[in-house]
Amino acid sequence: MFDLDFILSVITIIGIDLILGGDNAIVVALACRHLPKQQRNKAIMIGIGLALLVRVLLTMVAVQLLEIPFLLGIGGALLIYIAFQLLVDNNSEQEISTGPTLGSAIKAIVIADCVMGFDNVLAIAGASHGNPILVITGLLISVPIIIWGSKLILVLFDTFPIIVYIGAGILAFTASRMITHEPMLAPLFINQPGFMIFFQVTVIAFVLALGYTCKNKKKSHLA
Repeated sequence: MFDLDFILSVITIIGIDLILGGDNAIVVALACRHLPKQQRNKAIMIGIGLALLVRVLLTMVAVQLLEIPFLLGIGGALLIYIAFQLLVDNNSEQEISTGPTLGSAIKAIVIADCVMGFDNVLAIAGASHGNPILVITGLLISVPIIIWGSKLILVLFDTFPIIVYIGAGILAFTASRMITHEPMLAPLFINQPGFMIFFQVTVIAFVLALGYTCKNKKKSHLA
């Protein structure tokens, strides 16, 4: 069963997860950054576990998912909202006690991972040739990578809070790419690379500017 073909396919899937999984580690870190430190590991483990379970199921029906009109576009729009919400969360002591909870962090991880995972799902579906054992094996091996990556990013967030904006910007960029790669919208962008770049930059700037403004307003209300 574990012939050379199988091993090469697993390595390919792990490579896909390494390349496409960076933004997933970022969203995990963003969702957990306001939790008490003793709850972070629990949120990471439960959130990633549930997200990967959903991703396995999505990979099994990837071909059918492609037939849903505007799926990538809607996912991109939802990810823009998620990036904004994660950025606006205030890190003050007062808000930590009443705002982010273990449940809300897990929910954010699962939803964002499902939304962002379309490219990952489709790539893995192709590499696995529909073999469920390959899908599950590759994703399970990639779990420690996402966990360690998110923990490293959390340390950076704690040390350099400004990096949160970089993380939100990466999520916004991922969202813009999902929209520009939506088959129903692709004709607007495919022959106009300048317009596509302008659109992507505008989405990133919009999320960061609006998030910065709303975050400062929340701070002034709490002051």
